[in-house]
Amino acid sequence: MAKVSVQPGAIIDGFIVGECVHRGGMATLWSVTRPDIPTPLLMKIPRVSEGEDPAAIVSFEMEQMILPRLSGPHVPACYATGDFAHQAYVVIEPIPGKTLYSRLGELPLAYEEARLIGWKIATALADLHRQNVIHHDIKPSSIMFRPSGEAVLIDFGLSHHNQLPDLLQEEFRLPYGTAPYMAPERLLGVRDDPRSDLFSLGVLLYFFTTGVRPFGESETIRGMRRRLWRDPYPPRKLRPDYPPWLQEVVLRCLEIDPVWRYPTASQLAFELAHPDEIKLTARAERLNRDPISTVWRRRFNGNLTQPRGKSGVAAQLASGPIVAIALDLTEGSAALNEALRVTTERILATLPSARLACLNVLKLGRVTIDRTLDEEGNNKHIDRLVTLKHWASPLKLDQNRLTTHVLEAVDPAAAILDFAQANHVDHIVIGARQNSLVRTLLGSVSARVAAEAPCTVTVVRPPRLASLHEPDQRPQDGSDDRSMPAL
Repeated sequence: MAKVSVQPGAIIDGFIVGECVHRGGMATLWSVTRPDIPTPLLMKIPRVSEGEDPAAIVSFEMEQMILPRLSGPHVPACYATGDFAHQAYVVIEPIPGKTLYSRLGELPLAYEEARLIGWKIATALADLHRQNVIHHDIKPSSIMFRPSGEAVLIDFGLSHHNQLPDLLQEEFRLPYGTAPYMAPERLLGVRDDPRSDLFSLGVLLYFFTTGVRPFGESETIRGMRRRLWRDPYPPRKLRPDYPPWLQEVVLRCLEIDPVWRYPTASQLAFELAHPDEIKLTARAERLNRDPISTVWRRRFNGNLTQPRGKSGVAAQLASGPIVAIALDLTEGSAALNEALRVTTERILATLPSARLACLNVLKLGRVTIDRTLDEEGNNKHIDRLVTLKHWASPLKLDQNRLTTHVLEAVDPAAAILDFAQANHVDHIVIGARQNSLVRTLLGSVSARVAAEAPCTVTVVRPPRLASLHEPDQRPQDGSDDRSMPAL
């Protein structure tokens, strides 16, 4: 590689180098400009001088491959990359402000603030995983926030892309990462499981809410290997006022075996967005670590901690989608809701890790004053929640796989679409109502949802209507599965 002098005023591939804004262990950051790009830019250049860690070069190659393939608000925009034959670099969008590392002096944070931070990071991870990338270095210094509030993940040198060569896996035997945040399976060479990022987020949440890292500061491989069999102290042992729902979330993220963590970042984000809906288990009330008998069984039973073969990011995400069922609870909807239940059972039968969100929209008047009680003095919102739970009971789902939501809105279709967008819903199942004058004049809610949803939509019709109109074109339950492209 030809040596290029990087100093203020130098020109590299048309980029004019400004001042050095950061010197890190593996790279330096420079402010740069280019006449045809009106926005401020940063150029990241690897450290390749004598004595530098060769992993720094390999990780920079990974970043060069991955960053240009990423898009969206949760990653910095990438404008250009430079080849190692002349001068290696990546030019990225600068994110205003500081990383989450700047908050360490304020720990522990208030529980509600930590919940909001965790939700934003989980949302960013869900977006990243959908782009086939596992970050593998989630920690405070890798997280920033846009002025609009979204979490931004930076530093992709240790990341794994499901469709690209994994140079770190191919060239090195030791796991690379930040020891306090590294998932146990990483010590066994597993790099293709997105749930590793959820473990790291669990470490961050534990640290930010207790002020103590769950596994200490050990940087040795021997010390790190203990997390293959030893769990951390429950947060309530350290802080008696720790909310049970938050301990449920944190300890589930920190499960040693990835199978017991959240299946996807989307499901974790959903929990953090709806803490009142979190189903508590024995995790929530624990005050002590696992008994020594459990620890010894983990240590000497390799089946619990050995890699179980490659599954890939896409396969893991597909196994744990969020499915939303939009139910009509007005009179005359029984047949349609039964058809919806049949369709739902068929969908869930193939997705054992899916989460089900049952929705109903309590329609508000545009100009009228809405009453919270019905004619009999019952609370409408609560009555509908009870009805949703009753509808779902025959599905016999575990409590942690089911939530119910009554959305109060003037526009039912908009409420369903907003819920799907905000909660990263993967599949909406909705019923098509019978013909009516209102539907003729104003249009169908199901048609609008199918047209505008950012996910797959299945429109279900009652069997009677399906047999009258199109007996040979729909399944017996009247479902009409339409895959809608993401908006």
